[in-house]
Amino acid sequence: MSSTQAGPTVETLSGPPSLATTFLKAALTGRGKDGRGDLPGSAFELDVTVDRDHLARYQRACGWALSDVLPHTYPHVLGFPMQAALMARSDFPLPMAGLVHVENVITVHRRLSAADALTIQVHAEHKRPHPKGTVVDLVTEVVSARELVWEGRSTYLSRGRSNPDAEVTAAVPMPVGPPAARWRLPEDLGRTYASVSGDVNPIHLHALTAKAMGFPRAIAHGMWTYARTLAALGPAASGPSTSHVWFRKPVLLQSSVELLIDKSSGTVVAGLRSAKKHEVEHLVLTLSA
Repeated sequence: MSSTQAGPTVETLSGPPSLATTFLKAALTGRGKDGRGDLPGSAFELDVTVDRDHLARYQRACGWALSDVLPHTYPHVLGFPMQAALMARSDFPLPMAGLVHVENVITVHRRLSAADALTIQVHAEHKRPHPKGTVVDLVTEVVSARELVWEGRSTYLSRGRSNPDAEVTAAVPMPVGPPAARWRLPEDLGRTYASVSGDVNPIHLHALTAKAMGFPRAIAHGMWTYARTLAALGPAASGPSTSHVWFRKPVLLQSSVELLIDKSSGTVVAGLRSAKKHEVEHLVLTLSA
């Protein structure tokens, strides 16, 4: 059903959209989209009960300790099918195929557990020029017991006409010094994460499907690299906090990466870079309590 609020028209869903079906729909609806026009004035809403088995599989895949506490990034996984369904709509002005996740901000207002009943709402806003095309924000909000408990803003880039005067959020510098950890990422990491996130974008699944979309090999999900980096920061990422990540170069699979951490100020800065070519930076993020 749908109802009009002081904002978008909210459509309440009976269950999470199928991402496999959504990606197929996006391939069909994306033809002819040129970025012009307004964003749809709609939001999707879904009541969610956390599946503890799924939560545990996600925690294992991303390096979080097994517990009932929801990882900092976990609500994003619950809301992503609605993000994708919104971007696959025929009235969404940007083609979903080819969108690049360039930035993400998450705020956890209170510690969440698997026992919490959650209502998740997703809408799109702030379509604007970018030096390399057009960007748009997909906003996810989580309410529990009538309280806003989690919110995330995912920024996606649609490459296109250059806008050299467009403003962008400046990323913080990569930390310096010796790495805090080194991880060997296997070739099947994309398939492992897809099995828990539902994100079956072919660029992550196999070298052959990635090559068909312009990549030399399959690439790791950006949200996996984000979650794995936060998990390595320990208790600081488990409670109320805000993180801001800038995605830079994709991580090709298989490969080795190094984690760098700077805790010299009140805000933790962490970065992920190639273990072989240190100039290849994959992401940098900040975390503040």
